[in-house]
Amino acid sequence: MTLPLEPVVTVIVPGYDVAEFAREAVDSLRAQTLTAWTAILVDDASTDGTGAIFDEAADADGRFQVVHHATRRGLSAARNTGLDLVETPYVAYLDADDRYTPRALERLVSTIERSGSDLALGAYVRLRPDVAGGYTAGPVQPWVAAATAPERLATTLEAHPEASGNIVAWSKVSRLDLWRRESLRFPVGKAYEDQVLAQQLYTRARSFDVIPDVVVEWRERADGSSITQQKSALPVLRDYLEALAGGIAVLDAADRPRAAAARVRLILSMDLPPLVEIARDHPDGEYRRTLGEFVRDLRGRSTDGPSPAVLEAAAW
Repeated sequence: MTLPLEPVVTVIVPGYDVAEFAREAVDSLRAQTLTAWTAILVDDASTDGTGAIFDEAADADGRFQVVHHATRRGLSAARNTGLDLVETPYVAYLDADDRYTPRALERLVSTIERSGSDLALGAYVRLRPDVAGGYTAGPVQPWVAAATAPERLATTLEAHPEASGNIVAWSKVSRLDLWRRESLRFPVGKAYEDQVLAQQLYTRARSFDVIPDVVVEWRERADGSSITQQKSALPVLRDYLEALAGGIAVLDAADRPRAAAARVRLILSMDLPPLVEIARDHPDGEYRRTLGEFVRDLRGRSTDGPSPAVLEAAAW
């Protein structure tokens, strides 16, 4: 067993039935150029070999700690389980079906230590299925680049409102003190739990940093089993829209109008069109009505001319 180093950052890695990918996540941690990390692997009562892979990692490397949930509790609860065990100055998150790039922790931790900010975030790319049966990383998408490039240190939402478009938990390193002093937790029982939490981090951080480096490769599973690939289900749509609206509400409550406006523009231009495509032929009319109500609420907040997708959805 590798003897553990004195860690500066804890990475929380939740996993449920991701044995096909979990070793890649674990290996991407072992490959980090920053070696002073520890990881809490939370097996959310998997029915496949995920838990065994986590146990093997801990047996081989003392920097890994494993927690097994006796019953499935969901992604947010798994992350909260790990959060309760963190003792390092910094905390990060990596889903067990994704993977870090080799310098991810080095870049994020060194940036936040240099700036003194509460939070640092980097860019990410999708891992999509390829013709060879594996996964290939794509380019940095425009909204990701808008949030993370160029590098900015000790910034705020007032100065950089486009950062509000980076709403994932796993592209960031943050000070544990931020979570403790603001009593931040992931909302249990909801899909798209990152949305509200991300805006809480931005609005409650004294300052944050952004770097253009790709720090995470985010997997779009070939079998479509990821929650982000199930938006045709009405309950998932409702959770998704609730999360989008909840994130904007956080920005409104914190009096961040430029960030709220940026978030509305991004939702209407990026999130809405794929949902309209699904809604057109959806067998349940409630799907269209739910989406239409959401769009009508947002349309009045946008200063841009309505797109065809916005006009179509608003009429439902």
